[in-house]
Amino acid sequence: MSAAPQMPQQQSLYYFVPQMVEKGTTLLKRMEISVAEAEKRTGKNAVSMQETYTVYLIETRAVDAASEGANPAPDSLWRRYSEFELLRNYLLVTYPFVVVPPLPEKRAEFVWHKLSADNMDPDFVERRRVGLENFLLRVASHPVLSNDNIFYSFLTQEQSWKEVVFETGFQAKADSRLKALNATFRVKNPDKRFAEMKHYGDELQSVISQLLRVRARVADRLYGVYKVHGNYGRVFSEWSAIEKEMGDGLQSAGHHMDAYAASVDDILEEEEHYADQLKEYLFYTEALRAVCRKHELCQFELEMAAQDLTSKKQQREELATGTVRTFSLKGMTSKLFGQETPEQREAKLKTLETQIEDGEEMVKEKNAECEEFVKNAWVDIERFKEQKDRDLKEALISYAIMQISMCKKGIQVWSNAKECFSKM
Repeated sequence: MSAAPQMPQQQSLYYFVPQMVEKGTTLLKRMEISVAEAEKRTGKNAVSMQETYTVYLIETRAVDAASEGANPAPDSLWRRYSEFELLRNYLLVTYPFVVVPPLPEKRAEFVWHKLSADNMDPDFVERRRVGLENFLLRVASHPVLSNDNIFYSFLTQEQSWKEVVFETGFQAKADSRLKALNATFRVKNPDKRFAEMKHYGDELQSVISQLLRVRARVADRLYGVYKVHGNYGRVFSEWSAIEKEMGDGLQSAGHHMDAYAASVDDILEEEEHYADQLKEYLFYTEALRAVCRKHELCQFELEMAAQDLTSKKQQREELATGTVRTFSLKGMTSKLFGQETPEQREAKLKTLETQIEDGEEMVKEKNAECEEFVKNAWVDIERFKEQKDRDLKEALISYAIMQISMCKKGIQVWSNAKECFSKM
């Protein structure tokens, strides 16, 4: 298996290139994909009001156009964040059994005081650029999503892409929140595996949220600790001015302290990219729970179809025997106004038989849908779990290595200061 195309050099350290599956099964094997740059633009929106927005340059290159037997796709095109959102919404509706990769945050969350929450801030836009590229690479390496024609059009057709998406009618297929909520509370026989996975998604979201809050508080304090070392530099510099023998050593030590204080900006910028990796999995938890909610809805529809079929069969039995097992308006009507004629009863029996045949077919269809959903969803959940374990393990190890390196730099600064003091 050959290596996946690397992302732009300036950020390749911070995001994982998604691991590819077997050769020839994903788009990433055939196409190199990157979000090369971001650009701020100004224009009129849908209601003719002036607005400032950011567009992102997607660059694609066929790994071997000749082997595809077609001309290379256009090299580049621009997309807005809202178009990425439209693509993801389409994927969510079209592939409800897939844990669809999340987009990077639209506005900064879990910020510390020095970090701008402005979505037009250059640093935030750059991190979002990296996140959008990561999203495309995740989708392009997915065994199912990567082969979707709409996704390919998103990468290669700048003008007609939106029209093609809306022509699929995906919006009409989207489940309403009320419908999903109804299924959650009324389903009688939920699948234990999906119920546990949904609970796990809730717990994972809580844990990562807490971790990000702790990290933001630590960043605030760390920034203060580093910057206050600049006061050492200022004091040593002032002190050196009144000393003859000790002056050079004090001034050199002051320079080391100034450099130490200034280094925190790069450190926390690097930390922010590790935080973005955690945020990706924070948003992944909602995608995981969406699959579980879809299964609840599938199971609920099966149960409703089965319940309706049972009711129709009971009505048939009551009509055939003339015995009403349960209280009903029909039973009361019969007592008040007399029994139906044989012809009326025969017509109703015939109608019920047709409804029962349709109901049996519906139950069979819904049962097959549920079985297919469970099979496909569980395959993708297992794939996601392996990806999650691998990515988060690597992220945490890299973060620990960064912290160790940071501590070593602090030791080195004070070791250098010690040398300066020793030479006085």
